[in-house]
Amino acid sequence: MRRGGRRVLSDLSFAVAEGEALVVTGPNGSGKSTLLRALAGLIAPESGQISFSGGLTRGAVHLVAHRNAIKAATSVYENALFFARWQGGAADAATRAEAALARVGLDGEADAPAAFLSQGQGRRLALARLIASPRPVWLLDEPVAGLDTASRAMFAGAMAEHCDSGGLIVATTHEPLGLADPRELAL
Repeated sequence: MRRGGRRVLSDLSFAVAEGEALVVTGPNGSGKSTLLRALAGLIAPESGQISFSGGLTRGAVHLVAHRNAIKAATSVYENALFFARWQGGAADAATRAEAALARVGLDGEADAPAAFLSQGQGRRLALARLIASPRPVWLLDEPVAGLDTASRAMFAGAMAEHCDSGGLIVATTHEPLGLADPRELAL
């Protein structure tokens, strides 16, 4: 794969099973985010293929990129609700959005405009959208960046629960994620 005309990834092969977490590490510019974008289907590899087993498709994927992609003009709750509906269906979207905001400690900010969130709160909102949107494959780009110690512990618990329920995670990071025994892929 290339980024800006420069090859960043080649001859890469790995598999992640249900219930597993793969932590991708490497220096800045090594292709970690590029890999996640390719897994999410946002960019195509120059050669080779990306496949999901067990009947999974790209529709099974939820990507949390290094930018939070928050709609600043809407409320914290509306941001969570949109993703809960879009990626999880309308049936119990409001309940899932409210529970996710409570899980990340933003239930008290539900009516606030998302534009007023701090960096850490914005990251917690991005993670709440992930939790509110049931998808088996979580692709996480630096998921704990900007989080305080308590929020990191909360999200480590959410990741463990996701894996324990058969979900899988591919996460890029420069710092520990709090996962028990993740596999590691160094770029």
